[in-house]
Amino acid sequence: IQSGSGGTEAQDWAEMIMRMYMRWADSHGFKVTVDDVSDGDVAGIKGCTLKIEGEYAYGWLRTETGIHRLVRKSPFDSNSKRHTSFASAFVSPEIDDDIDIDINPADLRVDTYRASGAGGQHVNKTDSAVRITHVPTNIVVQSQSDRSQHKNRDAAMKQLKSKLYELELQKRNAEKNALENTKSDIGWGSQIRSYVLDQSRIKDLR
Repeated sequence: IQSGSGGTEAQDWAEMIMRMYMRWADSHGFKVTVDDVSDGDVAGIKGCTLKIEGEYAYGWLRTETGIHRLVRKSPFDSNSKRHTSFASAFVSPEIDDDIDIDINPADLRVDTYRASGAGGQHVNKTDSAVRITHVPTNIVVQSQSDRSQHKNRDAAMKQLKSKLYELELQKRNAEKNALENTKSDIGWGSQIRSYVLDQSRIKDLR
């Protein structure tokens, strides 16, 4: 959560948003941790990072990303004039860095063939070389370095795991980059909700 421009009024609004999410999470049985908070100059906060844990927490909160607009008579204005303030919220899932590659045998096509040496000569008379195709990704690996088909299969499986790990790593990096791009797209034009306090009215602008 980040306060917009507008000094104390905007910083007070950012703290109100923070309390709103903390109370919502608490009432829904989610665990809330304040990972980071930057206090405002007079009141409120300049920004904070909340960690909300629980089943489907991200699914519930992901649509909260955007600009939240507050209209109220400011308690910080001696003339009690109406002020408009902004705060932004950005929701992202916690990415699990532990990558566990689980290969389903049903996804594999295993072919055996005779290993070839220099000049195309067959190294031995048995089909000891192994080629494995991972059908969902179309990744193909092969090994023919050993006379044992069993050892060649093990070597090919290690190659496959390594390639699938790299693929998953690329996918996760792409997801992280997409989230960061979403964050940079939050401009004042992307208001999602307007809160008008003196009319007790909240309007979703999407």
